Formats: sequence, structure tokens, C-alpha cells
Amino acid sequence: MLSSARITFYGAAGEVTGSSYLLEAGGSRILVDCGMRQGADSDRLYAAPFPFSPSDIDAVVLTHAHVDHSGRLPQLVKNGFKGRIWATDPTIDLSAVLLRDTVKLMTEDAEWRTRKNSRKGLPPVRPAFDEKDVEDTLERFEYTGYDDRVEITPDVSLRFRDAGHIIGAAMSEIWLKDAEKSVKVVFSGDIGPKNTIIDRSPTVIEEADYVVIESTYGDRLHKSLDETRREFRRELEAAIRSRGKILIPTFVVGRAQRVLYEILRLQDSDEFPKTPPIYFDSPMGEKATRIYEKYIPLLSRKTREYARAGRNPFCPDGLKYTSAVDESRAINETGHAIVLAGSGMCNGGRILHHLKHNLWNENCVVFFTGYQAKGTLGRRLVDGEKHVRIAGEDIAVGAKLYTLGGFSAHGDRNDLLEWARGFKRGAVFFVTHGEPKSSESLAAGIRNLGYGAAVPSAGASYSLDRKDEVIPADTGLAAPGEAADREAMMDILREISSETESLREICAMSNDFSVLMPLLESTRMILRSARNLKR
Repeated sequence: MLSSARITFYGAAGEVTGSSYLLEAGGSRILVDCGMRQGADSDRLYAAPFPFSPSDIDAVVLTHAHVDHSGRLPQLVKNGFKGRIWATDPTIDLSAVLLRDTVKLMTEDAEWRTRKNSRKGLPPVRPAFDEKDVEDTLERFEYTGYDDRVEITPDVSLRFRDAGHIIGAAMSEIWLKDAEKSVKVVFSGDIGPKNTIIDRSPTVIEEADYVVIESTYGDRLHKSLDETRREFRRELEAAIRSRGKILIPTFVVGRAQRVLYEILRLQDSDEFPKTPPIYFDSPMGEKATRIYEKYIPLLSRKTREYARAGRNPFCPDGLKYTSAVDESRAINETGHAIVLAGSGMCNGGRILHHLKHNLWNENCVVFFTGYQAKGTLGRRLVDGEKHVRIAGEDIAVGAKLYTLGGFSAHGDRNDLLEWARGFKRGAVFFVTHGEPKSSESLAAGIRNLGYGAAVPSAGASYSLDRKDEVIPADTGLAAPGEAADREAMMDILREISSETESLREICAMSNDFSVLMPLLESTRMILRSARNLKR
């Protein structure tokens, strides 16, 4: 019966990675995503059991292929899951690439840990799954396209909508039903920015009883696209002229293709210097890019225009893919080059090799183009650590580090709130997939829009007939008009803060303040007047 309909949060609650949500309705149990955790304690996955019985799960809905959403699927199958895994075509293709790479890296890591343990008299480390489990998992995938509603169990139907995050990424509209009524739950998956470049813009959905929304950047605004492109051009051009090594840790699905596209744009622009050799140093990088090329009709208008003109939008001049280990090592002999390598958070993969050999060098430049989870090497570098340990060696950080938030495949706070605003009144939001500060901030913004919002903790379970169980009666919500005005005001203040930070960076490199000073004095007076008026 629908009265038993529940949602339980087994992952991405209080953290960004490890997405996993269980829906129960009638006689059906549906898992939305089955992702790996990434960060300081991610090695617990080698032994971590599922908090439910995999054999009891009837179907999996996979929002997209990134391993923090898909990475534990082979473990689920190994432990008894016999149902179908519903996904879009590009997600199925990308999952095959990512899961095969994941098991390879996991096996190598387990072997390394086992060697260390044997010297200490400790037991061997076993990977959570093997290659056969991955192949068994790939056989369980079931395709459905965007905008097609399909019944995945007698109690549950599904429709995917374009999320604009990476190719194939989908929001999931899920209807839980019995003979009397139905409840609709929408899962945002990872939402792309409203103004996308490679992917299409996220679909606006109006109807839902409950919405599970990500909050990766729920308390932050990205720099504007123009601002990010100016910064990337300025710093990349300086690095090229200084003839140093340029390292770009990338998520090889989505972010890498975006970076290649942006380099191609710069090569086409006026007065940009000739780029050095560009190495995409990832065994699966070429495979992922070929999948992007295969599905260009699903991408943005700008990307399709390049293809119609006979240009590969993901192939800048001088690009070379390196697969063999010897080819990767040989890049060290190339003093001046652009190197893209995984992983994007520097918590594994070939980027560690390049950082170990170059991070100490003041002539090296590192561009971070995506979110860095707590506990990862990328996060420690972005947070300013001056000494790090890589592959058993202490490295002093001498390289210049830049974070390019405007290239993110995740929407920022304004993008998320605008998407949430598309739902009709009465929808209740669960805010997940964010660090606690980010999730709480986005939840507060959603409440100010006039909706109910809760931030579930790991393992929290809610009835889907009882909205008062999710949102206490005394929520202190503002009236819709008042809430919209307050949120608009807060958006303006955040934009002022962002502009101020950007201006500070520009002023630090300037010696001429004659034009700027009068404008700043006037701005200061206006802000003081606004503050005094509010008081």
C-alpha cells in the first residue's frame, strides 16, 4: 500500500559524494544511484556492507555515470541484486568506461595495500568487486530516453529529463502509486548551470510532491563565464610564455571535454600564443571523449555548430592522448606542455605522478576546474597547504594554483534556487549532496522562496504521505512575496561580494587608480546609506 511509501538517505547526506537513496512503495524497493564515497575515509568501502539487502532491491535508477553516483553498482550486483539498472544511452556507454577503470584502479590499490600489510603481519586487502562483477553489472542496464515515461515496476514509473550536467545526465521524475493515488518524487541528480556551454540547459519541472535537490554549491556563486574565461586566458597565456609545465587535474568525463573545448576557443582567438603540446594523459580519456563525439546531437547548440562546420569541438591543435605507462612517464621529459590527467580531486590516477614531479617548481601552474571534496589532495592544495605527501614523498608546494569555478558542471546557488523556483507551491525539498554548511544555506534559501525544506542526515527515513513529518508545523516561512524579495536582495548582496573579490584581484595587479578611486568612493557611500536606512 502507498501508506508504506518512504524515502531513506543512505548516501550524499551531509557530504557531496556517495549518492544513494532508497524509495519504497507498495511492494517495490527502488534505489536511486549507488555511488562511491570519495575523500579521506573512502577506503572504508573495501569492507563496508550495504545498509539494506541488495537482493531485495527491484530496480536501480541511475542519474548519471560519475562514480560518486554509479561506483558501487558492481558491489550491489555481487551481493545479490538481480533487477534492471535504468539509465540513458550515454550514461550506459560512459558507465562501461568508468566502471572498468574503477575496478582496475581498485585492484591495483588493493594489491599495494596488501604488500604494505604483509610487512606488518596484517591480513590482505580485498577489493569490493572484480572485473566479472563489472561485466555482470553492465548486462543489467536498461535504456530509456529523455522525456519517455516507463513503468519500471508495477508500483513505480520513471521519466528522465535532461540535467545539463554531463552528457546523459538526467533528472528523475518518479511516480509511486497504488489504486487510490500517487506521489511524485523528483531527483535532481547533479544539476548543470543554467547557461551551459557543452551540455543543454537543465530542464525546468513544475510538478512534484517531493524534490531531492543537490547542493554542491548551495552557498556559493561561481565567477561569471566571461570572468572565468578572461582569467583562464590571462593565466594560461602567462604560463605558455614562461614555458612552464601546465597541469590540469580533470574529471575525465565532462570537465576534460570542457577544458579541451575552451583551449580550442583560445587557439581560434586573436593574438593568443601558440600552445605547447597538449597531453590528455588518461587511459580512458580518449574513450570518454569519443562517447561525447558520438552523442553531439544531444549537446548544446554551440557544440553542434562546431561539428556542422567540420570541426571537432574536443580536439584542439596539438592534442595527443597517452595510454601506455611509458608514454605517461615520457611527459616528464617534456619541459613545456599542457597536461590533463585524472583524477579531478587529485585523490588517485596519473595526476599524482605529474604533481609529484612538478608541484615544487615555481614555474609550474595548476588549474583546478572542479569541486574538491574534503580529505582529498586537491582540497588540501586549494586550502593552501604548503607541504603535501605524494606517493611516499614530501613535496613543497611552489607552483601557482588557480581555481576556475566558472567551468564547473554544477550549478551555483543562484542556478539551484532558480530551478527550485520552477516548482509549484506545496513541493517539499530534501537538500542533499553537499557539505553541511552548503546544504543548510540552500535549504534556508528554498524556505525563503516559500517551500518546505529539510536537510536529511545519513540514514534518515521519511514517510512520503506525511509532509509534516518532513517539515515541522512551525517553520517560520515568510510569505511568498516577502520571501522572493528577501531572496532577490540576498542575491544582489552576494553578487556585490563576488564583484568586490574580483576587483580586488584586478587592483592587486594595477598601478593606476585615478579612474577607479572616485567610483569606489561613490560605491562605499551608497552602501553605507543602504545600511543606515535598513537600521
